[in-house]
Amino acid sequence: MDTLELASHGPVIPVLVLHRVEDAVPLARALVAGGVRVLEVTLRTPAAIGCIAAIAAEVPEAIVGAGTLRHMADVKAVKAAGARFAVSPGYLPALGGACRDHDLPLLPGVATASEVMQAETDGYRFLKFFPASAAGGLPMLKALAGPFPDIAFCPTGGITPETAPQYLALPNVRVVGGSWLSPEDVIRQGDWLRLTQLAEAASELRAR
Repeated sequence: MDTLELASHGPVIPVLVLHRVEDAVPLARALVAGGVRVLEVTLRTPAAIGCIAAIAAEVPEAIVGAGTLRHMADVKAVKAAGARFAVSPGYLPALGGACRDHDLPLLPGVATASEVMQAETDGYRFLKFFPASAAGGLPMLKALAGPFPDIAFCPTGGITPETAPQYLALPNVRVVGGSWLSPEDVIRQGDWLRLTQLAEAASELRAR
């Protein structure tokens, strides 16, 4: 799978931080019901691998991936759990090599022009711009479009439902990442209908 295909499934990829495996399947089903199929489960909690495995096994209509990959061992673990793609906060050639060795499509993170050049050298042309708002936001993405007209971005970090349309309007942005689709209090309460409503609203956003 080319990671750019992920953008064809909708304008927002939810960035999910899950603390309990038992929340994974109902959450995934709620988001899919709202039109959001691509799910990034971040490796920020001990439950993350189990959550990926549960979604992969029980919600086949979801395209589940693993976020916050930092180490080579993460690649093997998330692939074994059933992740169909990976996302990293930054980029290391060794991490890219490990993902290729395990046939795991990678969306690597970048924040500067030099990092874009390194990722492009290794064959990546669809990149995560992170942390988007802290790394320059809209002005930075507009500036990067000049020297890198053939590079597409998924900005993530600090994006809200209000600012998402501004990012999606940029010609070099294909999709945005957002944590607003999975508020911790809503997950804790098991309010899956609310998550479906948030997913429906996100699905209505459109990129050029």
